[in-house]
Amino acid sequence: MFPDSRTSGSVRSAAEVNERIRALWMRAGGSLSEQERAEYELLVVQWAAAVRGEVAAAA
Repeated sequence: MFPDSRTSGSVRSAAEVNERIRALWMRAGGSLSEQERAEYELLVVQWAAAVRGEVAAAA
């Protein structure tokens, strides 16, 4: 299981999650394995949740 994969939410900021996404792509060299793709999908869900939370907090 990946770190933080037990929940789809995120306590990290959208910027922090985005940085993890960028780092994943850099490590993968632009081509994701099945395991990396699963991690990427989880990170995208976390990023979207963080963005929604930040927008709601700003409103």
